[in-house]
Amino acid sequence: QVQLVESGGGLVQAGGSLRLSCAASGRTVSMYPMGWFRQAPGKEREFVAYISRSGGTTDYADSVKGRFTISRDNAKNTVYLQMNSLKPEDTAVYYCAKARGQILSMRTYEYNYWGQGTQVTVSS
Repeated sequence: QVQLVESGGGLVQAGGSLRLSCAASGRTVSMYPMGWFRQAPGKEREFVAYISRSGGTTDYADSVKGRFTISRDNAKNTVYLQMNSLKPEDTAVYYCAKARGQILSMRTYEYNYWGQGTQVTVSS
């Protein structure tokens, strides 16, 4: 069984920064790619970023490229999302997720464990 717990969300002004953390426990999460997704009210859950199990490969949604950075510390079983230059349209609940296998994917169905989410609100 895998448990993922996000933290670090909050209220921030536009242009500000937040760092989200995702602490994993259970099976060897360090052996799998991990992803961050977000869901705004009334919208579908969307891809934000993923990272390979080694951390050597990352990719981002076009909307966050250049502003967000995903990283991981396998010794701590933790994945991070550094968010800079935040915009009001970044407001959403942010979820971390563990990949089902070794595929690096932007699709939600390729992830089989999800955290409970952390709210990020960016005021204008």
